[in-house]
Amino acid sequence: MTTSHRRELPAALADDPDFITWTAGYGVIQHDPLTVQRIAELLAERVPEPERRRTWLKRLAAADRLACMGMWLVAHMTYARRVHLDGTPLEAEAFKPNPEGHTGGALNMVPAYVGYLTANAMEGVTRSWLMGQGHCVAAIDAVNLLVDNMGPAHGSRYGLSDEGLTRLVNDFYRCTVDADGRPASPLGSHVNAHTAGGISEGGYLGFAGLQYVHMPLPEQRLVAFLSDGAFEEQRGSDWASRWWRPDDSGPVVPVMIANGRRIDQRTTMSQSGGTDWFEDHLVLNGFAPLTIDGRDPAAFVWAILTAEAELVDQGAQARDGRTRYPLRLPYVIAETVKGFGFPGAGTNAAHNLPLGGNPATDAAARRLFHEGAAALHVPEAELRSAIATLNNHAESGRVRERDHALANPHPEPPTLPEPPSWPLDEAVSPMAAIDEAFVALVAANPGLRVRVGNPDEMRSNRLNLTLDRLRHRVTEPEPGVAEALDGAVITALNEEAVVSAALANKQGLNLVASYEAFAVKMLGAMRQEIIFARHAREAGRPAGWLSLPVLASSHTWENGKNEQSHQDPTLCEAWLGEMDDVAPTLFPVDAPSATVALLDLYASRGRIAVMVVSKNPVPVRLTDDQARALSRDGLLCLRPAESARLQLFAVGAYQLAEMERALARLEDAGIATSLYVIQEPGKLREARDEDEASAVLSQCRLSTLVPEVAARVFLAHCRPEPLAGVLRPLDTGARSRFLGYRNRGGTLDTFGMLFANRATWAHVLEAASEVARLDLDALLSADEQAALAGEGDPEVLR
Repeated sequence: MTTSHRRELPAALADDPDFITWTAGYGVIQHDPLTVQRIAELLAERVPEPERRRTWLKRLAAADRLACMGMWLVAHMTYARRVHLDGTPLEAEAFKPNPEGHTGGALNMVPAYVGYLTANAMEGVTRSWLMGQGHCVAAIDAVNLLVDNMGPAHGSRYGLSDEGLTRLVNDFYRCTVDADGRPASPLGSHVNAHTAGGISEGGYLGFAGLQYVHMPLPEQRLVAFLSDGAFEEQRGSDWASRWWRPDDSGPVVPVMIANGRRIDQRTTMSQSGGTDWFEDHLVLNGFAPLTIDGRDPAAFVWAILTAEAELVDQGAQARDGRTRYPLRLPYVIAETVKGFGFPGAGTNAAHNLPLGGNPATDAAARRLFHEGAAALHVPEAELRSAIATLNNHAESGRVRERDHALANPHPEPPTLPEPPSWPLDEAVSPMAAIDEAFVALVAANPGLRVRVGNPDEMRSNRLNLTLDRLRHRVTEPEPGVAEALDGAVITALNEEAVVSAALANKQGLNLVASYEAFAVKMLGAMRQEIIFARHAREAGRPAGWLSLPVLASSHTWENGKNEQSHQDPTLCEAWLGEMDDVAPTLFPVDAPSATVALLDLYASRGRIAVMVVSKNPVPVRLTDDQARALSRDGLLCLRPAESARLQLFAVGAYQLAEMERALARLEDAGIATSLYVIQEPGKLREARDEDEASAVLSQCRLSTLVPEVAARVFLAHCRPEPLAGVLRPLDTGARSRFLGYRNRGGTLDTFGMLFANRATWAHVLEAASEVARLDLDALLSADEQAALAGEGDPEVLR
């Protein structure tokens, strides 16, 4: 810990008995000289009045005691199945036979979270919090129990008593399921929907670092706890200082817990030169690093209050033209050792089970546990006094931390414009149609902050109106270009970073657009969000944020010129596997279906939709009423036929064009055939639970929309195998064929892509002849059949 630039203590504090008492520390919590100096200067500046200063010092002393007891409880959560609040040592049978815990990181998070609570108590302000290392949840749940900051599920089961604490430690890593197949314990190995104030699972290290800067509105404040492991896991968090603006975002304080270890090795930062190296890295990337003692809750208090003040001051300077962007975003580095405060700290074992043995069977490990627990234990009366000192919510009129501003955002429902209309058969780019509709939506809702995530080439994806209105957010706008200091388009060649900007803006309107092949890199961040949203609904607090469309364009069938790396439908296939009530996958086929689907999505909450949308012009095939029916049911009969012998199903715009051409041949041959469009395959699946059943069609409704016919051919935008699994209710077995992407590609045009993947209109007819037992000679010429057989010129099918 650097201790340079020491100064004399302010005169008012040098002989202050309360200050002197606090400097002595408590238990394992000791205050190093630099922290003492910083706290002294903070007190002299913020609370020069003796009475207020005394109150702040009492809260700092209370924080020491709460931190000790929080770590004490974390250790019990890992190892014990019985708890004695009075600190009585445990017998061998009171320990878990199979301990689990991510203990080291959780121990490190206790002083950090207690420091956050104390900073709130100091100023009478409830900040929001975010924790990227969600596996450290024991720290949050333990401290929340101690200060009675629990949600309904925890509050009904746990409490500050032997019985309540014993139930807590036995629920931790309980790993049993109830009769419905859900976890029986409301505790999880990561932040979950029952974690009071939790807003992200944090299971994917690194995404919190990409999201925090986009979260708070101007009147809100956020503290984001990050990990040094996440720094090497996910690139892009370096850019946070490029995005923050005081006019549309509240103060953010990133806090890295620098404990130097991954699971079984040192971090890259540790190997590269430690926090000194990281400070240099931060300065080069536009941050103002503040290095603190990560073992001391008072250091976190100082860092949070100081960082906020510095950022607010910089924001004022920027408004007045006294400084330029990017601002120097304060960044707190909390130096500690993995598992500080308990035996085994700093070892590889500290990541999970720091004692190196199981106290249930190992006397030496049991002795170490008792020694560590004794050093952390706080007598109950002293603990309760500390808790009361920090729980000043009623006195200050602020909400509990479980109810912070970002805990459950619920913006007002947006005013939805009427979707544009186009005449049938006019060639219109569906992406350009979405562009028009989205700009109208933004104009109708000026009170909603907008974020557009854009990894590259927004104009190529036909979002010209959106870009011209909202503009790229940059630090030095170039004249004559769609750039602005306050632009709402977050552009970076990093899919995870730009989707995170939209995912973080849960109090506003959001849109993401990407090349389909590269959008798959967004999958982890998207999946974490919809899982958390679904669990929150199951916990009785459904997500209130407005749903998010992720547009996958420049897609597989229109991106042939760019080689097979650009021809990849993986994202929509993976999204089809998620639950349709929170993760619909949409394949609009023209401009009306695209715009209606988009606006219907914004009328819903807590959903992330993958929309595969063509950027090139395609004919308008649906009337406005048909587009609404397709959005409602996920399926539409576009060309009905009485006593149909065959049914064709198109999933995707280019697939519909091929199906229409196949239908023309079938009709010429006198084959009664119905043509269907499937926009949302997930609506047609067999529901996997009751929640998904609310979003899918009933079998009765599906059979009404699709009369029973044995012969069916499906032509898919994606690979046929995942689609066949989703559409099992429509699969007639041997009399059904599924066509689609077969992993063939190269430098090809759309027709070349279709032919290479055996997905042209002619291949549809070949499949139809098999399932409907038709004479192929009546449908295709000899030259066309030769092309299908690989013995003729494919151009005859163009």
